[in-house]
Amino acid sequence: MDAKAGVLSEVCAALLAGNPRSAKETLARDYPFKRVEKTARAFSVRRSMDLFMRDGFIDHYTGNRLINPGVLRLLHVVLGDDFPAHPNGKLSETHLAFWELFPTVDHLVPVSRGGRDDESNWVTASMLRNQAKGHWTVDDLGWTPPSAGAVKRWDGLSQWLIDYLDKYPTVLEQAAEPHRAYIGQWLKVTRAALEADGDVVEFRFNV
Repeated sequence: MDAKAGVLSEVCAALLAGNPRSAKETLARDYPFKRVEKTARAFSVRRSMDLFMRDGFIDHYTGNRLINPGVLRLLHVVLGDDFPAHPNGKLSETHLAFWELFPTVDHLVPVSRGGRDDESNWVTASMLRNQAKGHWTVDDLGWTPPSAGAVKRWDGLSQWLIDYLDKYPTVLEQAAEPHRAYIGQWLKVTRAALEADGDVVEFRFNV
């Protein structure tokens, strides 16, 4: 970053000396403009779950543990206004957990910066960290990613989601839409993911 400030310092010096051509040449050579196009990506619930399981529900950029999205929505259904969730994510009416602990799929190298749109370039990140990173790379931001997670150490409370709804099925049956469908989607892919991993998840919750 200091080197880039140095480039602009040279540009400013050239301009002050009345040499705009030199300023433009320095800028084009050492700090050229690169257009960043906004790219929207949608990931299926199943593909997202596969990634979260691969990464052990750990934020790639901070090492913080994250929570299965179905669990977060279920907590809202069960706890109501004590764990609020605005349908459009309005910050003043949504518990911070939906930003700090909600896992998302992020491109390690943004597609807009030439990154691949496949699992080799996908990482798990909290909604908050994903939004903060935007179109930047970890090098741009000076971030040092921590060690990878492992689902056998932390599954994002995925097994709890199954255990709780197995014990209290009426909670989901009586949930209003769109909560019932949303939680049901995550429950389905969570069951499939844990079954695919067999005995990888070694803990259960006593509920």
